[in-house]
Parts: sequence; C-alpha cells; structure tokens
Amino acid sequence: MKAATLRTFRQLHGWLGLVAGLCLFIAFYAGALSVFNDELHVWAGRTGRPQAMTPLSQAQPLVDALLRAHPQAAQRFTLRLPTPQDPLLSAEWDQQHADGSQTEHVFTLSPQGGLEEAASPSVLADLVYHLHYTAGLPRAWGIYVLGFVCVLYGLALTSGVILYTPAFFKDLFALRVGRNLKRMWQDAHNVIGILSLPFHVMYAWSSVLLALGMSLYLLPFQQLIYGGALQPLVRADLSMGAPHPPAGVAAGLVPLAQLYATVERAVPGMHIAALRFRHAGDLRGQVDAYGEIRQHSLSAVAAVVMNASSGAVERVVTPDTAGPGTSMLRGLYSLHFADFGGSAVKWMYFVLGMLGAFLFYSGNLLWIEARRKRSGLQTRGALAMARATVGVCLGCIAGLAAAFLANRLAPWHNLAHWETGSYYAVFGGALLWSWWRPPARAAHELLMSSAILCLLLPPAQWWRSGVGPLDALGEGGAVVLGGDILALLAALLYWRLAGAVLQRGLHGDAASVWTLKS
Repeated sequence: MKAATLRTFRQLHGWLGLVAGLCLFIAFYAGALSVFNDELHVWAGRTGRPQAMTPLSQAQPLVDALLRAHPQAAQRFTLRLPTPQDPLLSAEWDQQHADGSQTEHVFTLSPQGGLEEAASPSVLADLVYHLHYTAGLPRAWGIYVLGFVCVLYGLALTSGVILYTPAFFKDLFALRVGRNLKRMWQDAHNVIGILSLPFHVMYAWSSVLLALGMSLYLLPFQQLIYGGALQPLVRADLSMGAPHPPAGVAAGLVPLAQLYATVERAVPGMHIAALRFRHAGDLRGQVDAYGEIRQHSLSAVAAVVMNASSGAVERVVTPDTAGPGTSMLRGLYSLHFADFGGSAVKWMYFVLGMLGAFLFYSGNLLWIEARRKRSGLQTRGALAMARATVGVCLGCIAGLAAAFLANRLAPWHNLAHWETGSYYAVFGGALLWSWWRPPARAAHELLMSSAILCLLLPPAQWWRSGVGPLDALGEGGAVVLGGDILALLAALLYWRLAGAVLQRGLHGDAASVWTLKS
C-alpha cells in the first residue's frame, strides 16, 4: 500500500478515535461494571447479608390489593416475581396523567396484607447501566449520540485493521518496556487492540443496532419498497405478543396459580420472572409470562402469552421456536451483555471491557505524544486534549467510586439523589479541575482521589451493615466480599498509576505536556 494511502488511514484512525474515544471510555468502563448488573442490585442493598425471598403465595393478594386500590392500573401493570438477585415481590404501574406525563409506582404487600409503596432508594445499578448506553448524557437523546459514536468506533476499527494487519504477527506480543514510554504505550495499545479485535467488532456492530434501533435500518426500505408495511411486519416478529384492543366486556382474572401451571405445561422448566398484564378484568385481557429456560442457545428468554380471563395460551416463544427477528435481537442482546455462559463469561467481558477503556485512554495519549514529537513543543490542541482526557476519563472513574461510596454512607430515604448527585458532582468537578491544574498534576490528584474513594468502600460497607467481610462470606454474602476485594484492587491500581504520573512529571521530558518541571 502506498505511503500516502497509509498516512490517510493513520489520520482517519487518529481523528475518529479522538472523537469517539472519550464517550467510549465511559461506555466501556461502566459497561464492564454493568456486566454484573444482577450482582450490583444485590450489593446496593447495603445489608451485607442475602435477603430472604418473598413467598410466592403473596403474589395473588398483591394483585388483588393493587386492583382494588387503583382500578386504572388494570390497563397495564407488571408483577415482578422474586428471584435470587431481586428477592422482593413487587407490582409496577406507570400512572398516566392528563398532561401526558407519568408517575412510576412500585408496590409491595405490607405485613398486614395491605398495599404499600415500595421503598426503592438505590439507583446505583441503573446509574451504571445509564452511563454505559448514554455516557452520562440525558436519556432522551444520549443513546442516539452514543449510537453515532459507535459508528465512528466501527470506522476507527476498520482503519486500525488496515494500518496494523501487515505487522500483525511481528508485533503481536511485542511489549517493549523501558525508558521509551511512547513505544511502550504504542505496543500495549496495539497488542490489546489486535487480541481483542473480535470483541470490539461485535461491540461496535451490536451497539449501533441496539442504540439506534431497527427503524434506522428499515427507513430506506419502509416507503420505497414496502409502502409503509415493513415496520408492522418486523414488529410482529420481534414482539412476544401483539396486544388486543379491549372487548369492553367485564371478566374475572384467572388465578395466578392457574397461570403458573399453564406456563409450566407450555414451557416445562421455565423460571417465570415477570407477568405483564394488559386490560386486566376485560374479556380480551392479556398476560405475558416472561422468564428463562436454559437450552443450547445464546438467548435463554422465553415467553408465554395467555388470555387473562380464560387462561388460554395464545402464543409460546422459546429460544428454539422464536422467529428470525426475535432470535437475532435476543441473541445480540445476550452477546452484548454477557447474558450467557455463566460467571466465566461475565469475568471475561469484565476484563475485556476494562481493556477496552484502556484502549481509548491510551489512544488519546499516543495522539498527544505524536503532536509533541512533530512540533517540538506542545500545541494548544494537544494540551486541550490532554486536559479533556484527564477530566473525562479520570472523572468517570472518580465519579463512579463516589457513587458507590454514597450508596454506603448517604441517608437511606434520599439515597437515589445522593448516588446520582455524587457521580455528576465529582465528574463535573474533575472536568473543571483538569482545566485549572496542569494535566500531570490533575491526573495525579484525580487518580489519588479515586484510590482513596475505593479504599474507603470496604470499611464503609462494614460500618453500614455491621457485617465484616468474613462474616458476610459465611452468611452467603459472596457478592459483598467480592465487591470489597475489587475495591481494594482498584485502589492499589490507581495509587500505583498516580505515583507513575507523578514520577514522570518530575523526572520526564521537560517538553512534554505531562511535565511538572517549571
């Protein structure tokens, strides 16, 4: 390939990586944590002990109490059955208001058998998940921004493959550690990028599809070829059950015990996680039972659609009987979120996600170093990129550590505001700090802050719950102990990185943006 062509691809790879890198660092760092979404819900409970599962016998009284207290909930509500990850039995209802707004309600059954609003103070797991698919931007449009960023991500991968495939085998395991820090970072960046390339290709493709949605892909064909009939066809294939309009004829609900038995006959071995009711109390009311069935397939999601008044089965969807659209979408979701293969796959995704975050961080550092080498002095653009990289990347790390610590220390009745507020306050403060302080000084201080916040997590857990790490393990709280160990390892890593940044600033090249020499 001609030198001019390679130079074009190198510039394309660099600029696409810069544009996408900061958002993708947040997405990958939070995504690595959100792989353990179920475990995060358990850890956020703050008890230090596994909670007892709500008896399934309370499900029927809960539904009856909900419909008595709020008859309008019959139009649409969801019954969440207890699971080991979420042992609370609850009923969810989104109340619609005349102005178009809605209020989310989560109800549980009180010890006296009455309906009560469930205390759901922690949003830690949801915050981590939100950061993964929006990079912290508002939900309404952040997901579309990140979807576009993932398009750039895919182009950066393509240009990177074209650039480095010729030297693939020669540099595959080359990691030259020494005084030439730029070469060491370049080797680490290339090795991680090459070895994890299949993972990144899957993530780039699945992120665009899941973020931007099928409508973007169908838009060119919707009117030109299918005359507006394509989306209904695809929606019918992807949806578990098409809702019927109400008949306007009152009819009683089938007892839940009968619905459980019907699901077991339709899909033996299915573990029901939720029952979604539509037009409950109407002759044409529907109830969709969602759950999992373990088969030799990527997706384990299964559903049984039933008539809510007669219990008759209307549709059964399992991994081996689902349509091509459902199989593709569910399989892609499982592949994206490591929802298959058990703990081993989750840990593999966690490591790959953290390495992916490092890939974007190191890519920015390499770009900054390249600008210095070419000009002899640090350009304004390189200095601005150094500050932005420090503020966004290290601000995300410190912000999430602060949110985790807030979960342990903040008041229980206002916990959600403290968790969310802690992240955005620390993240915003880190951005301001990185623009006020020299880049190396800001990086050292933010890494030390992250290390301190992570180091405080285990004692905060012990203080809040009164359950020590060994006691937690003895009582089945392995998730709590695992979280404490990861926090200590993260504290050690960030402390070592902070020391390395400080040493380079004091003893490194005086022309570098990372120098602390006056």
